[in-house]
Amino acid sequence: MSSPNHPPGLHRTASIEDRVRAVQAVLDDHGLDASTHAPELDRAAQEDWVPRNGARVVARAWTDPAFRARLLADGRSAVAELGLSMPKHHRHLVVLENTPQVHNVICCSLCSCTAFTIIGLPPDWYKDLEYRSRVVRESRTVLKEMGLELPPDVEIRVWDTTADTRYMVLPMQPAGTAGWSEERLAAIVTRDSMIGVARL
Repeated sequence: MSSPNHPPGLHRTASIEDRVRAVQAVLDDHGLDASTHAPELDRAAQEDWVPRNGARVVARAWTDPAFRARLLADGRSAVAELGLSMPKHHRHLVVLENTPQVHNVICCSLCSCTAFTIIGLPPDWYKDLEYRSRVVRESRTVLKEMGLELPPDVEIRVWDTTADTRYMVLPMQPAGTAGWSEERLAAIVTRDSMIGVARL
Protein backbone atom coordinates (compact mmCIF):
# COMPACT_ATOMS: atom_id res chain seq x y z
CA MET A 1 0.00 0.00 0.00
CA SER A 2 1.29 3.45 -0.87
CA SER A 3 1.51 6.16 1.76
CA PRO A 4 -0.15 9.57 1.32
CA ASN A 5 3.27 11.03 0.59
CA HIS A 6 4.15 8.52 -2.12
CA PRO A 7 1.95 8.04 -5.22
CA PRO A 8 1.16 4.45 -6.27
CA GLY A 9 4.03 2.83 -8.13
CA LEU A 10 6.71 5.07 -6.62
CA HIS A 11 9.00 3.84 -3.91
CA ARG A 12 10.63 5.86 -1.17
CA THR A 13 14.30 6.61 -1.85
CA ALA A 14 16.49 5.00 0.77
CA SER A 15 18.42 7.31 3.06
CA ILE A 16 22.14 7.77 2.44
CA GLU A 17 22.84 5.75 5.58
CA ASP A 18 20.72 2.85 4.29
CA ARG A 19 22.42 3.01 0.90
CA VAL A 20 25.89 3.00 2.49
CA ARG A 21 24.97 -0.02 4.60
CA ALA A 22 23.65 -1.84 1.51
CA VAL A 23 26.85 -1.17 -0.46
CA GLN A 24 28.98 -2.27 2.51
CA ALA A 25 26.97 -5.48 2.81
CA VAL A 26 27.47 -6.33 -0.88
CA LEU A 27 31.22 -5.63 -0.65
CA ASP A 28 31.47 -7.66 2.55
CA ASP A 29 29.63 -10.56 0.84
CA HIS A 30 32.31 -10.48 -1.86
CA GLY A 31 35.11 -10.69 0.70
CA LEU A 32 36.22 -7.04 0.46
CA ASP A 33 35.68 -6.34 4.18
CA ALA A 34 34.24 -2.85 3.59
CA SER A 35 32.73 -2.62 7.07
CA THR A 36 36.20 -2.78 8.63
CA HIS A 37 37.53 0.07 6.47
CA ALA A 38 34.46 2.32 6.46
CA PRO A 39 35.16 3.90 9.87
CA GLU A 40 38.69 4.84 8.78
CA LEU A 41 37.38 6.41 5.57
CA ASP A 42 34.82 8.35 7.58
CA ARG A 43 37.54 9.56 9.95
CA ALA A 44 39.75 10.61 7.03
CA ALA A 45 36.88 12.50 5.41
CA GLN A 46 36.17 14.36 8.64
CA GLU A 47 39.73 14.98 9.84
CA ASP A 48 42.25 14.59 7.00
CA TRP A 49 40.55 15.56 3.72
CA VAL A 50 39.66 19.10 4.70
CA PRO A 51 39.94 22.56 3.11
CA ARG A 52 42.49 23.70 5.70
CA ASN A 53 45.05 21.60 3.81
CA GLY A 54 44.59 23.71 0.70
CA ALA A 55 44.46 26.86 2.82
CA ARG A 56 47.96 26.04 4.09
CA VAL A 57 49.14 25.62 0.48
CA VAL A 58 47.64 28.98 -0.53
CA ALA A 59 49.12 30.78 2.47
CA ARG A 60 52.58 29.36 1.75
CA ALA A 61 52.31 30.41 -1.91
CA TRP A 62 51.36 33.95 -0.87
CA THR A 63 54.37 34.25 1.46
CA ASP A 64 57.04 32.23 -0.35
CA PRO A 65 57.66 33.14 -4.03
CA ALA A 66 59.92 30.14 -4.59
CA PHE A 67 57.25 27.76 -3.28
CA ARG A 68 54.65 29.54 -5.42
CA ALA A 69 56.76 28.93 -8.53
CA ARG A 70 57.16 25.24 -7.67
CA LEU A 71 53.43 24.96 -6.96
CA LEU A 72 52.50 26.40 -10.33
CA ALA A 73 55.05 24.18 -12.10
CA ASP A 74 54.20 20.90 -10.35
CA GLY A 75 51.39 21.09 -7.83
CA ARG A 76 51.59 17.48 -6.68
CA SER A 77 55.27 17.71 -5.76
CA ALA A 78 54.83 21.11 -4.11
CA VAL A 79 52.00 20.05 -1.80
CA ALA A 80 54.07 17.01 -0.81
CA GLU A 81 56.60 19.47 0.63
CA LEU A 82 53.92 20.35 3.19
CA GLY A 83 53.30 16.71 4.03
CA LEU A 84 50.12 16.50 1.94
CA SER A 85 49.47 13.42 -0.17
CA MET A 86 47.18 12.60 -3.05
CA PRO A 87 45.82 9.25 -4.28
CA LYS A 88 47.95 7.52 -6.90
CA HIS A 89 45.35 8.01 -9.61
CA HIS A 90 45.52 11.80 -9.07
CA ARG A 91 48.65 11.89 -11.20
CA HIS A 92 48.65 15.66 -11.70
CA LEU A 93 47.64 18.62 -9.57
CA VAL A 94 47.37 21.73 -11.70
CA VAL A 95 47.23 24.93 -9.67
CA LEU A 96 45.47 27.79 -11.45
CA GLU A 97 46.56 31.28 -10.42
CA ASN A 98 43.89 33.98 -10.34
CA THR A 99 44.99 37.46 -11.41
CA PRO A 100 43.18 40.79 -11.80
CA GLN A 101 42.66 39.88 -15.47
CA VAL A 102 41.88 36.12 -15.23
CA HIS A 103 39.56 34.24 -12.90
CA ASN A 104 39.67 30.42 -12.84
CA VAL A 105 36.88 28.09 -11.78
CA ILE A 106 36.87 24.30 -11.64
CA CYS A 107 34.23 21.66 -12.18
CA CYS A 108 33.82 18.02 -13.03
CA SER A 109 31.23 17.78 -15.78
CA LEU A 110 31.07 13.97 -15.57
CA CYS A 111 30.73 13.46 -11.83
CA SER A 112 32.18 15.32 -8.84
CA CYS A 113 35.96 14.83 -8.83
CA THR A 114 38.16 17.24 -6.89
CA ALA A 115 41.62 17.19 -5.34
CA PHE A 116 39.74 16.13 -2.21
CA THR A 117 42.78 15.45 -0.03
CA ILE A 118 43.87 19.05 -0.61
CA ILE A 119 40.71 21.17 -0.86
CA GLY A 120 38.26 18.85 0.90
CA LEU A 121 35.38 16.72 -0.28
CA PRO A 122 33.16 18.40 -2.88
CA PRO A 123 30.13 20.30 -1.57
CA ASP A 124 26.66 19.17 -2.65
CA TRP A 125 26.23 22.03 -5.13
CA TYR A 126 29.48 21.02 -6.89
CA LYS A 127 28.04 17.54 -7.50
CA ASP A 128 24.72 18.88 -8.77
CA LEU A 129 24.07 18.46 -12.51
CA GLU A 130 22.88 22.07 -12.68
CA TYR A 131 26.31 23.40 -11.64
CA ARG A 132 28.29 20.82 -13.61
CA SER A 133 26.54 21.55 -16.87
CA ARG A 134 25.89 25.27 -16.61
CA VAL A 135 29.23 26.50 -15.30
CA VAL A 136 30.88 25.31 -18.50
CA ARG A 137 28.36 27.03 -20.79
CA GLU A 138 27.44 30.15 -18.82
CA SER A 139 30.13 30.58 -16.21
CA ARG A 140 29.63 34.32 -15.64
CA THR A 141 25.92 33.86 -14.96
CA VAL A 142 26.45 30.89 -12.64
CA LEU A 143 29.12 32.73 -10.65
CA LYS A 144 26.84 35.75 -10.33
CA GLU A 145 24.02 33.51 -9.06
CA MET A 146 26.45 32.17 -6.46
CA GLY A 147 27.29 35.69 -5.30
CA LEU A 148 30.41 36.42 -7.34
CA GLU A 149 29.88 39.16 -9.92
CA LEU A 150 33.06 39.73 -11.91
CA PRO A 151 33.78 42.82 -14.02
CA PRO A 152 33.14 42.25 -17.75
CA ASP A 153 36.83 42.70 -18.58
CA VAL A 154 37.86 39.76 -16.38
CA GLU A 155 38.34 36.59 -18.42
CA ILE A 156 36.78 33.50 -16.86
CA ARG A 157 38.48 30.17 -17.53
CA VAL A 158 36.64 26.95 -16.64
CA TRP A 159 38.70 23.82 -16.04
CA ASP A 160 37.08 20.39 -16.23
CA THR A 161 38.66 17.63 -14.14
CA THR A 162 39.92 14.56 -16.00
CA ALA A 163 40.56 10.99 -14.90
CA ASP A 164 44.10 11.71 -13.73
CA THR A 165 44.25 15.50 -13.37
CA ARG A 166 42.91 17.50 -10.46
CA TYR A 167 42.75 21.30 -10.24
CA MET A 168 42.99 23.84 -7.46
CA VAL A 169 42.56 27.60 -7.74
CA LEU A 170 45.19 29.84 -6.17
CA PRO A 171 43.08 32.87 -5.21
CA MET A 172 44.46 36.38 -5.21
CA GLN A 173 45.76 37.54 -1.86
CA PRO A 174 43.36 40.13 -0.41
CA ALA A 175 44.54 43.71 -0.09
CA GLY A 176 45.70 44.65 3.37
CA THR A 177 47.05 41.22 4.27
CA ALA A 178 50.71 41.72 3.33
CA GLY A 179 52.97 40.80 6.22
CA TRP A 180 50.45 38.46 7.84
CA SER A 181 51.72 35.12 9.14
CA GLU A 182 50.96 31.94 7.21
CA GLU A 183 48.61 30.82 9.97
CA ARG A 184 46.62 34.04 9.83
CA LEU A 185 46.45 33.95 6.04
CA ALA A 186 45.36 30.30 5.99
CA ALA A 187 42.46 31.18 8.28
CA ILE A 188 40.87 33.42 5.61
CA VAL A 189 41.14 30.95 2.71
CA THR A 190 37.89 29.14 1.89
CA ARG A 191 37.11 25.98 -0.02
CA ASP A 192 34.92 28.00 -2.39
CA SER A 193 37.84 30.31 -3.24
CA MET A 194 39.95 27.23 -4.12
CA ILE A 195 37.15 26.00 -6.41
CA GLY A 196 36.86 29.48 -7.91
CA VAL A 197 33.27 30.38 -7.09
CA ALA A 198 34.29 33.03 -4.56
CA ARG A 199 36.91 35.71 -4.08
CA LEU A 200 38.49 36.54 -0.76
